[in-house]
Formats: sequence, structure tokens, C-alpha cells
Amino acid sequence: MPSVLVVQHEDECPPVLLGRWLTEAGCTLEVCRPYAGDAVPDLTSYDGVLVLGGPQQAEDDTVAWFGPLKEQLRAAHTAGVPVLGVCLGHQLLASALGGRVERNPRGQQLGLLDVGWTADAATDELLGPVATPRRGVHWNDDVVTVLPAGATVLAQTPAGEPQVVRFGPRAWGLQLHPEVDAATLRPWAADDREAHVLRGIDQDTLLAQVEDAADELTEAWRPLARSFARVAGAAGGPR
Repeated sequence: MPSVLVVQHEDECPPVLLGRWLTEAGCTLEVCRPYAGDAVPDLTSYDGVLVLGGPQQAEDDTVAWFGPLKEQLRAAHTAGVPVLGVCLGHQLLASALGGRVERNPRGQQLGLLDVGWTADAATDELLGPVATPRRGVHWNDDVVTVLPAGATVLAQTPAGEPQVVRFGPRAWGLQLHPEVDAATLRPWAADDREAHVLRGIDQDTLLAQVEDAADELTEAWRPLARSFARVAGAAGGPR
């Protein structure tokens, strides 16, 4: 049973569906909550690492655990421990490995967006099984604007913003949120309500679309959890 560490950055950003699917796929999960005082452990002692999203900015050095986490992400990358970063987790991985994360000049990405797979995705060890037309939930202000050396874009928006990146042989980042359902998004929407009202964004419609697409999203992204469990299982054992 592959051991997977889940790094969570806020109470309102739990692993939700990905956590359930990874458990179903045979993984044992340990959740680290550094915002609540948990120390960031040695990531190389796990078979896999899942770094979740959050409201923080990946380049904000005032977040106490970001420095230790980035150091551990570099160590995991060097050791070949499979790492999957989601939204902020993806951005932290990019930053840790020498990339840059900034506010998206095109504005916030919201709701269900098509995933624009590149040719490299079809043969990727992790993403290959899901690299066919599908949608994913996006809810982010920041994007990776400079990729680290050696990174490969596996999916991007029509404007060229990275959606999925392979940062190394066993390190991946997703700008989208395969882990969320509509219930998870509601507190995020509440936090953004004032800004969205000013911009004329209909949150009720966005949330209803995600809720209506629940079965579609499960079919689209549950295989990713199975794929990560397989990769983590293959990478397990002494290093």
C-alpha cells in the first residue's frame, strides 16, 4: 500500500475527491497541516506526495512553512519521489525548482474549462491515461509564468497558460482542481463574492455547472488517482 503524504494549506482546501480516490486505489494517506502547526516532514520517506491548493501566493516568503516545504520538494524531486501539486501546490513546485509564479494578467480562471493537452501528454507516465478531451475545475488568480529548466507543458489554455506541467521524471503540477466538488467550492466563492459581484460574475451559475458535471468530473479524474497510486507504488521501497 503506497504511503502518500498530503500537504494541506487551509481548512477549506482539503483533499476531498482525490483523497477518497487515492484511498480506494490502495494508498494510505497522512495529512500534514502546517498552517495548524504541523512540521513539514521528510518527503523522501513517503512513496508519494500530494500538495494541495490554498489562498496563499507561492512566492510569499512570509508564509512560515513555504521555505521548508520548497526545500523538501527539491529533495523529493532529486530523490525521484512522485510528487503531484494541485493549483497552489503546482505553483509551489514550480517556484521551488526555479520557476516563477505571478498574478495572471488575463484575470482569474473560474469554473469548468477544457484541458488543452499537448502531444507530450499522451506518453506521460502519470497523465497519459487521462490525456483525452475532458474538462477540469479552475479557481485561481495566479499562474506559472516562467517554467523551471527541464519542465514540459502537458496541457495549456488557448492563451498559452500552463494547465498541466511535468517538472521532472516524477514531478507533476496541475493548475486545475481535480479534487473539488461544488460543496468544496462554496466557501471559496463566498470569499470571492464581493470581487465577483463587481465583475458581474454569476457565482450561482458557476457552482451549478460544477454540481451538474459531478459524474463527468468523477469519470474524468478518478483515473488520475489510480495512475498516481500506481506510480507511487512502483517508486516505493528503499531509495
